[in-house]
Order: sequence, then structure tokens, then C-alpha cells
Amino acid sequence: MRHKLTALRAVSTLLCACFPLLAQFNGSTPTGEATSAPLNLSLDDAIARGLKTNLGLLTRENSSASARVDRMQLLAAMLPTVTGRVAMTEQQVSLSTFGFHIPGIPSVIGPFHYQDAGANADIPVYDGRTLNAWRSRKESQRAADLSVKDARDLVVQAVAAAYLQIIATSARVDSTRGQVETAQALYERARDQHRAGTSPAIDELRSQVELKTQQQILLSLQNQVAKDKLSLARAIGLPSGQAFEISDKAPYKPLEGLAPNEALQRAYASRADYQGGLAQVRAAELAHRSVSDEWLPSASISSGYDLVGQTFANSHGTFEVTGSIKMNIFDGGKRKADMLAADTTVKQRRQELANLQGQIDQEVRAALLDLNSAADQVAVAQSNIELANQTLTQARDRFAAGVTDNIEVVQAQESVSNAQQNLISSVYAHNLAKVALARALGATEANLKIFMGEK
Repeated sequence: MRHKLTALRAVSTLLCACFPLLAQFNGSTPTGEATSAPLNLSLDDAIARGLKTNLGLLTRENSSASARVDRMQLLAAMLPTVTGRVAMTEQQVSLSTFGFHIPGIPSVIGPFHYQDAGANADIPVYDGRTLNAWRSRKESQRAADLSVKDARDLVVQAVAAAYLQIIATSARVDSTRGQVETAQALYERARDQHRAGTSPAIDELRSQVELKTQQQILLSLQNQVAKDKLSLARAIGLPSGQAFEISDKAPYKPLEGLAPNEALQRAYASRADYQGGLAQVRAAELAHRSVSDEWLPSASISSGYDLVGQTFANSHGTFEVTGSIKMNIFDGGKRKADMLAADTTVKQRRQELANLQGQIDQEVRAALLDLNSAADQVAVAQSNIELANQTLTQARDRFAAGVTDNIEVVQAQESVSNAQQNLISSVYAHNLAKVALARALGATEANLKIFMGEK
């Protein structure tokens, strides 16, 4: 029993080890109302729901929107701005307030009125710093958009892993239920033989202990299935209390013909996070160029046109046009400090990209190693099940013939149970490695359909 419960705990441990970055994608924003009838949920359905409601993806989309706002604000700074105004003024002026006392002229002038309508335009002609800053923000926005695409891959990975865990745990339940039935039959035979006086009481007790052990494992696994379903429902935004049944079984299907070097080239071309890292490096380099252009002059034109008169019908046009050049003469070392900060950012982004490249290399190679190892384990487990079943059959025949006690039968039954659990774990590890490889290569959803054998 200790071995089987350890195998059960290993399922969760394996999932955490393979997908350490998925914790932030375990939440969602539930939508809709729970229905009384259970949903029939396929893997494609679960992924589609996750892509609509998963919190990790929604958070990335919000960040992308913020990056778009920043770019639009810088673009607005490089475009002309035009403002208009219409005014009607009624005014009276006291000259004595300003210290004027002119003989023959009243100290109070007015009231008088005038009307004014006009427009002003500010036109940037050249500003190298703002231009490169806008280019930098454009690359940052592209990186943010690619981050959203990467988040979609992570959602697919998280949902697929949770779905496969339900399949594996459900298979353990079915296997253990069969072991309970076998243990029940062996217990009944040992009880009948004890009552007939052909076997000692210890055989009946031993069979009963084995039956209770299998029943305890079954209860634990059934509880684990319910918890696994809660985790999947949480990740894909199902309403609270919504019951569902999975419809896909993810059978074992070997995956061959993918060399590490070929896989790495595909990953570097397809991984959204890697392409986003490249965009972040370019954004940092453009920001550095923007800072270095602080010493360059900037040119702009401002103009205005007004219609001024007592009334608009009796008015006259006035205008002004001003061209200006602004340059940095002394800034107290600000540009030097900005250059040092920009240098640090460029260096950091390049280091992060190099680290990501190494991480992708590790993920691809680790997924391929896990895939090959799991395939070998499946082959061994399938062979071991046949041997264990033959051993159990012979042990039951020997016990029925009175050649041996039921210790041999209990041990053979344990071997069958362990072999079945090992096969389930191997198939689960193989499918989990497919999910990891699909994520490592990029375009996770499309690759996963191919790897799982979908058309």
C-alpha cells in the first residue's frame, strides 16, 4: 500500500517538476451558471475554455494594452496638434489702476467688446530622441503582443497537463477497482476454504487485509480524481459546482523521428517568448539610441491665425508663424547618467535572451529525453503486466489445489497491481512529455494535436 500511495503522490510531483511556471495559470475568471447535467468535456473543449477565461492570459492581454497606450502617447508627441477657440469679450478698464492720470482722458475706458476666433498649430519638424523612443516603444509593444501569444501556449500546456492528470488518475481508479474485485474473490475463496477446514484462518485474515488495503487505495484515488477535476475547472473558468466528465482517453502513441537539432531550430523560430526576447533587446537598443540623441537639436514650428473685431462680420485676420530650434547646451551630467542606465538595460536584456536560449535548449532536450525514457518504460511495463498476470494465475491455481497458502497469491496480486500502476504512470509520463515538447517547440496547440494523434 505504501508503494501505491507513493506512486499516487508522484503524479503531482511529476507535474510540478515538469511545469514549474504554470502556477500563475491555474486561476481563471469563471463565467456562466452551473447546469444540472454534467458537461461532456474533451481536451479541445477544455483548451478553448481556458483560452477565454484563464487569468494568466487575461493579465498578459492587459499588459499588452498598456504597452499599446505608451506607444500611442509617444506617437502623439511627434504629430502636429491643432487647437481652436472662439471668444467674446466685454471689458472695462480703469487706467488709474495702472497709475495713468492723463488730462482730458477719462480714467475709466469702456465698456467695449470684441470677438475673437482662431486656431493654433504646433508642428514638430525633427526630434531624434522622441523618434527613437517611439521606435523603442513599438518594439516593446511587439514584445508584449508576443507575450500574449506565449501566454496562450502556457494556457494550453497547463490545461492539457491538468486534463491528462485526470485521465491518469481515472485509469488508476479503474485498475484499482479491478484489484478490489480480485481481492474480494480471493477473500471469499479463502473464507470458504477456511470454513470447509481446508485452509487455516490466517489465509482468510491475510486475504481480508489485502481486500481492505485495495479498498483504501480506491477511496484515496477516487478523492484524488475529484480534486483533479476541481483543478481543471479552476483553470478553464467553469462555474462553481459545475459537474463534468472527460471524453478523451489519450491512449499511448509513440512519437518518433524528431532530432534534437531540428527541434531546437523549430523552437527558436516558433517560440513566442524567444521572439519577444529579441524584440525586448531591440527595444533596449533603440532606447539607448534615443538617449544618445539628446545632444541633437530639435526643430518645431508653431503658428496661429485669428479673426478679431468688434463683431465677426467686422473683423480682420491676424497670424503668426514661429520656427524654433532647441538644443542641449548643459544638463549637469543628466545625459551621461541616462547613457549608463541605457547601457545597463541593453546588457540585461541581452543576458536575459541568452538565458532564455539556454532554457529553451534545456526544455527541448529534456522533453525528448523524457519522451524516449517513458516510451521504454511503457514497453517494459506492458511486458511486466503479462508476466504478472501469468504469475497470479499460477498462484491462484496452486492455492486452489492446496499446494501452497495464499501468501503467494497475495504477493502475485500485488505484482499485478504494481505492474498496472507502473503502466499507467509510464503512459501518463509519455503524454506529459508530449505536452512539454509541444510547449518547448512553440505553437503548442497545433503541435499538441499532432503529437496526440488528432487529425
